Amino acid sequence: MIARYAIPFFFLMGLIVVPLVLSLLCRWLMPRKHWKKGAFACTLIIWALVLYGHFVVFQSFEVHRYTFASADLPKAFDGYRIVQFSDAHVGSQSNSPEGMLQRAIDSINALKPDVIVFTGDLENLHPDELQEHTALLKQLHAKDGVYSIMGNHDYPTYLDCDEATKARLVTQTEQTERQFGWRLLLNERTIIRRDSDSIVIAGMENWGKVKRMPRKGDVKKTLAGIRDNAFVVMLQHDPTCWREKILPECKAQLTLSGHTHGGQFEVFGWSPAALSYDEWGGWTYEGDRGIFVSTGLGALIPFRLGFPGEIAVITLRSKN
Repeated sequence: MIARYAIPFFFLMGLIVVPLVLSLLCRWLMPRKHWKKGAFACTLIIWALVLYGHFVVFQSFEVHRYTFASADLPKAFDGYRIVQFSDAHVGSQSNSPEGMLQRAIDSINALKPDVIVFTGDLENLHPDELQEHTALLKQLHAKDGVYSIMGNHDYPTYLDCDEATKARLVTQTEQTERQFGWRLLLNERTIIRRDSDSIVIAGMENWGKVKRMPRKGDVKKTLAGIRDNAFVVMLQHDPTCWREKILPECKAQLTLSGHTHGGQFEVFGWSPAALSYDEWGGWTYEGDRGIFVSTGLGALIPFRLGFPGEIAVITLRSKN
């Protein structure tokens, strides 16, 4: 499968194929006496960008702070702090004490959130990747717990195996996440209470507009038994689900997603993710309802340029 060879393919393209193509263009377009210098300069620039994106930007992250206000938020939850991280792809992360994943978890805990939510893609291809990170991921803690959902990479989407093996691998992923002490929501919801007030943390399984993505998310099942005027934080990995399913099928005020990684590349505010997604990073609103799309903490391909990893702190505010 393509995903299995994504990392070597990226480095082959970035370090050999693209510099070679640019060198041929220099030979074709530049004067004969200058084309070799131009080709050499292009090769150095491409190599520098690839190595910088891999060793520097991919190993870094930023903490971003936001506010979401809603008239439906109970007063007791005014100031409630959600920390979201997404797309950790731990198979691409070092397990060293100084590694980015350890630093990110330390930062999340230091924020002292009311609740932590993880919005999918914990692994790259296989649940075995999670084992060496178990002790590390168990360190996450918040007053009201850690909640997670499944992303497309958390299913055996990219593995060539029979259905029985795929079912076993999904079960292994689910069991491993629960071993971390996380509450994995599979088209489920939980109610968080403050005295007589409450909010709902709801977690859909993955649902993507692209049909090759897992389409297991079920809005109605996820919110079964929840009253219409409840304040709902909906967790859904793929942001295309927001317009396709969440907006028309329920009244969830806030949706938190990931999946896009922000395209892992930005030039003057433009990302290639904009070619595939209407909502690919940051906030979008429809009336008094909003979606926040995290650009992710990691990635399958260990490279970012212009988009370091992201941890989001979202403070809920009651709108008068």
